[in-house]
Amino acid sequence: MTNVESALVRFHAGVATDIEGRRIAEILGWGDDDLERVHDYIQWLFPLPERSGFNPDAPILTPADIAAFRQRADLRASLHKAFLRLLAFYGFAEARADGGIEIVRTEEFPLQARNWLRPGNHNLLRISRILRALTLLGLEREARAFLAALEALHGEAGDRLGPVALSYWRRAVQ
Repeated sequence: MTNVESALVRFHAGVATDIEGRRIAEILGWGDDDLERVHDYIQWLFPLPERSGFNPDAPILTPADIAAFRQRADLRASLHKAFLRLLAFYGFAEARADGGIEIVRTEEFPLQARNWLRPGNHNLLRISRILRALTLLGLEREARAFLAALEALHGEAGDRLGPVALSYWRRAVQ
């Protein structure tokens, strides 16, 4: 019996499209306006084991998918590229030195943050999804580094994030 790869694994491997016919490279090439305006791609980039309340057609992460991501460097690399793109969208970047990872604010952060740094913004939920998907799929170090950057931001701008965002983000990385 052969093991058939899921649509999600094939999407991240770059050999299949999402349900809308888009390849991952196309989505990652979008400008910030598209990333903000379109709402049905995030579940493909950062899948979770629960059905999406916003996109009922989104894939559901299975134990086999999780195993595939944890075993295959190409899938983790795809997830990492998606993570870097969304970091840029939020005004962050990844810095690696001496084997460590730090998520830092870019020069564009003040401009980018105007799009999402406010209570109740849908991007706060997207960040929860990103953190949890990274943790489940083998990029725990990146998730912890992003959480550290978000905790620092919350320390400075907690009033603009609302009272519950940080608790969701911390749970997502556990």
